[in-house]
Amino acid sequence: MKPAGIHEIAKRAKVSIGTVDRALHNRPGIRESTRKRILRIAKQLRYTPHLAARALSVGRTSVKIGVCIPEEIRFFYDQLRMGIFDEARRASGMGIEIVYQPVPSLGKGEEAQIAALFASGISGLIVTPGNPKAANPLINHAEDRGIRVICVTTDAPQSHRTAFVGVDPELSGRIAAELLAKFVPPKSKVAVVTGMMETEEHRLKCQGFRAGFLKECKGGKIVAVLEAHESEDESYQKTCQLVDSYPDLQGIYVSTVNCLPVCRGLRDRKAAERVQLITTDLFPEMIPFVKTGMIRASIYQDPYSQGQTALRVLTDSLLNRTAISKTNFVNPEIVLRANLELFRESGTKPNGQP
Repeated sequence: MKPAGIHEIAKRAKVSIGTVDRALHNRPGIRESTRKRILRIAKQLRYTPHLAARALSVGRTSVKIGVCIPEEIRFFYDQLRMGIFDEARRASGMGIEIVYQPVPSLGKGEEAQIAALFASGISGLIVTPGNPKAANPLINHAEDRGIRVICVTTDAPQSHRTAFVGVDPELSGRIAAELLAKFVPPKSKVAVVTGMMETEEHRLKCQGFRAGFLKECKGGKIVAVLEAHESEDESYQKTCQLVDSYPDLQGIYVSTVNCLPVCRGLRDRKAAERVQLITTDLFPEMIPFVKTGMIRASIYQDPYSQGQTALRVLTDSLLNRTAISKTNFVNPEIVLRANLELFRESGTKPNGQP
């Protein structure tokens, strides 16, 4: 039995229930003028499809959603994956099935994994595009086939993707710049350790940091932007070389989650006290460095919420034809020693008890 809302729409539009169903679910066999009239009436009535009823209509064959995200760096992507899978458990009763095809690291092997997802018959795709230029044709091909694509964490803005979910990277960089400028004196020399500049997230974070720091720190100078390609060894070696090359270096912004090798490099070069460090996100291994003050602050991107939000908006779109905003920003937070225990990654309750 159809919900009463559809009966009312059909009555007001003077069409059959079947015609209303085709209009609401964007199916063929209906004039465009009729579709627009029905959708206008549905909006006036504030009609919202019942999730369970919609699930039953697609439940005979599960709606498959492909997930292609990196396995490394695990500190970040474990949380992102957990958010996706927890949301998938909530949606499993609505006919949603997850097809998981990860890549080993950002941008590695995306084409083959996404092709495998296409072959599995997915209706939607959640992807972290490491190299937007390489990912654009894949995303466009998916959208042309009616597969809705959500980019999560980092974007491919020149593609035809349906939406982006993540922190505004330029804003994240500007927040880091303002924080670092408060910890260092005027005319300070600072540097950035990032991942790959071809990745949209990293490029925009560096862009935001550069603009913000030069504004916030009078006479300040950014002496290096180091691409470490998410490699721990490369991050460590380049940090050591940076400190050796600039003995008067006073600050570093690590724009990726890969901060531990930077901490080790500062410690081994006995520069931890003089170099102020702003990092990204939070994971248990970082906590001692925050508590001792080596990490002054960290820009928390809440990867769990990013994953959860990405699957939720995609599920709502596929089941309910709900419109998705082109950008869905997760608000960044600042991790300090004082509020460390409030974050889930600290492994403590708000009162400090484990």
